[in-house]
Amino acid sequence: MDNVFFKDEYHIPHTCEKCGGVMVFKGVGEYRCEDCGAVAYDDYGKVRLYIEEHRGATAAQIESAIGIPQRTIRHMLKEGRLEVTADSRTFLYCEVCGKPIRSGRYCPECEIKVHRMMEAEQREKHHKEIEGFGFSQKGEEGQKRFTRG
Repeated sequence: MDNVFFKDEYHIPHTCEKCGGVMVFKGVGEYRCEDCGAVAYDDYGKVRLYIEEHRGATAAQIESAIGIPQRTIRHMLKEGRLEVTADSRTFLYCEVCGKPIRSGRYCPECEIKVHRMMEAEQREKHHKEIEGFGFSQKGEEGQKRFTRG
């Protein structure tokens, strides 16, 4: 993704609102206070709980009900944390071919192509980095690189 999405944008609770204690991550967006045991949720946890109670809710409905912006919900969908239900009339679209998808950024076919392209770029970058150290230099195979004077 071009936009870097920081964890703090999910409004992770760090301190307990009741006693000021430290909130400990328990999984799927849930945090529990070390001292008093109070439970709090980050944005993902709030959205997930709402969807469990209101299956098939749209991003607009979620935003109006719990106040999490649609932009944040779209990020969760693109990260693969949430998925559009199979019976939904709303879809995400593959960023490469435009095919409808239920979560993430790419359809399975384009995901493979994108990862292969990224791997090829990394191999090329690595190859260029090691060329500067005397590896793969043409015409000097078997030659000494330095002489003592």
